[in-house]
Amino acid sequence: KFAIKSKSEEFFIYYLIMLAKVGGGEETSKNLYMDPNGKTSDSSEIEVGGEDEDDLNQDSERSDFGPETGNGDHGCNENKSSESDIKTLCGQRFSRKDNLNDHMRVHTGDKPFACELCGQRFSRKDNLNDHMRVHTGDKPFACQLCGQRFSHKNNLNTHMKVHTGDKPFACELCGQRFSRKDHLNDHMRVHTGEKPFACELCGQTFSRKHSLNTHIKVHTGEKPFACELCGQRFSHKNSLNRHMRVHTGEKSFACELCGQRFNHKNSLNCHMSVHTGEKPFACELCEYRCTQKASLNNHMRVHTGEKPFACDLCEYRCTQKTSLNTHMRVHTGEKPFACELCGQKFSLKPNLKRHTSIHTRLEGFN
Repeated sequence: KFAIKSKSEEFFIYYLIMLAKVGGGEETSKNLYMDPNGKTSDSSEIEVGGEDEDDLNQDSERSDFGPETGNGDHGCNENKSSESDIKTLCGQRFSRKDNLNDHMRVHTGDKPFACELCGQRFSRKDNLNDHMRVHTGDKPFACQLCGQRFSHKNNLNTHMKVHTGDKPFACELCGQRFSRKDHLNDHMRVHTGEKPFACELCGQTFSRKHSLNTHIKVHTGEKPFACELCGQRFSHKNSLNRHMRVHTGEKSFACELCGQRFNHKNSLNCHMSVHTGEKPFACELCEYRCTQKASLNNHMRVHTGEKPFACDLCEYRCTQKTSLNTHMRVHTGEKPFACELCGQKFSLKPNLKRHTSIHTRLEGFN
């Protein structure tokens, strides 16, 4: 063992040792080990390291390369080594040169394996193979409890916490718990107010990358999720799931005060203002107040004259999306409101109510 004064000297000696260990045999390696007096060392090992050894260990843990495990000469064992084991700068041992070469990319940052479809690069071939499932859609790992499939084993392991309820990561400020560390990190921005993800088109910022990706579809107009029953399209899956309740009639959210049920949580929240009388959203130009921010936005168009919703088939324009949807029935001929007494159909609910009053008057006359 002897002191190394510079990084360049350290790596030079290190690689000589590696070559001697793997290619030149034990005798050659021994000839390379010189003690400070110029004599050949009888040791079959040399420790090359310095103050940065802990940093290298941390970098190794953060990299996409993990220590290989297995039987025979294919693995690394930090606790037990044979005469031919190679000890690296960070202390890990390898018995094969190719395993050592793979490991060295942890320290050099070399990523020689590139995806031909998106250009993302990797330090190991097996990591590239795992990545290719993103493009092929291959999901070989299945949950035995619910059947959901995943492209990576780690994703399956994370998913299993849904069934076990395991949430090992807790917020120190509010106590909320999470099954994944990255979810806890995202949550912490609720407390800090940090929004590191900015839209390059409008400058709006977000606390989560997923929220930014969803927002981008506002600019691109992309709506990849389509309802199989009515064809309406949505920019993200959650919106489609909420929409499906219109067809199924599912109303999962119930008011604890009156029992009325709703198919959206937002609808329940708005309904609660009926009991509380709260109208927190006020117009700055008139005395109008409302229970929802969306209602205030719609109201503001009364003052601005803005009519952002246009019919593609005629020149009709309106201030609200619901008004446009109602107008479209003029072109499609759709009449979703039917009289339960005679079966006559109407395109507008008020027209059905007026029609129903005819039956009521006739019954009173008879």
